[in-house]
Amino acid sequence: MKKVAAYAKLLRLPGIGALGTTTLIGALTVGVTDLVDLSIVFLVGSLSAVFGFLLNDYADVELDNLVDDLKKKPLVSGDVSKRSALMIGIFLILLTFFLISLLYYEKPLDTYKFIAINCIILAGILGSVYDLFGKRIIGSDFLVSISMSFVFLFGALSFGQPTVITWIIFILTFNQALHMNAVEGGIKDADHDYKMGVTNIALSSGVKVDGNALFIPPTFKAFGFGIRLCSAVLLFTPFVFFGYDYYLWQIILLAVLTFILLVLSVKFLTMKIFDRSKIRKLIGIQSFLRYSLVPIMLIPIIDILPSVILIFFPIVWYIVFTPLLGEELFKPRM
Repeated sequence: MKKVAAYAKLLRLPGIGALGTTTLIGALTVGVTDLVDLSIVFLVGSLSAVFGFLLNDYADVELDNLVDDLKKKPLVSGDVSKRSALMIGIFLILLTFFLISLLYYEKPLDTYKFIAINCIILAGILGSVYDLFGKRIIGSDFLVSISMSFVFLFGALSFGQPTVITWIIFILTFNQALHMNAVEGGIKDADHDYKMGVTNIALSSGVKVDGNALFIPPTFKAFGFGIRLCSAVLLFTPFVFFGYDYYLWQIILLAVLTFILLVLSVKFLTMKIFDRSKIRKLIGIQSFLRYSLVPIMLIPIIDILPSVILIFFPIVWYIVFTPLLGEELFKPRM
């Protein structure tokens, strides 16, 4: 049973409900309603994300071993061998392309599908470069952010021409990934990254931990909050600049949740004490909050019920599976 739990943690089982929505939302923005197609696209998105996390864990074993809280990660603890992780990674790649072939079966391979295939390949290459060499490249967070945006775009291009909403969410995906990796990850790992000679935006900007004291310079605060503010503006762009229909209650709800996310971002960026438990909790809450914003924005386009499912399915999935693996809710072991 311990082995099963270890592999489930390695494959990010509690997070799959959210990870697969990236490509799923891409498909929804171009009007896809077929449940079989949406299910396959969801699986492709999940497998792509799991592969990225797995490769990152593989590359960071020595670094994670420096942090007591991360020594329970499957590869660090030895519950899963590095060789097994590599084999799983290869299997994930093969399974992903099998699913893509299943998705395109008996459908004409047009220009959009050809570009979609190139997007998923390029996403894999950029993500792998980040996982394997990113710790030594300043700004490598931009690579993984573009990679995740390409995964999203795959979901749309697999079925047709992207819409205005598609491109807006493409940029939102980039922003969210950049904030997650460069800002949240940079602060979260500031207490040990320097020990391994890591070169990233956070450390280069002057983020540092001295004992329990956390110092985040104004330039990095502006960088992090700027990303969040840009995303906040993008959420309202379809309605303000492109004339998309909306419900008043939808805009109010979107505004309230966006405000809460901005407040949490300020709280995160103004921390003075390095408390990994608190940092993990803030990151977890922000993650689920930002996942809910895009489905709310999409309500007039995909209808209320699909939007509600997109909001609550990842949360319910996470709440169900996280305790089964002995993890704390909203405190991802990262």
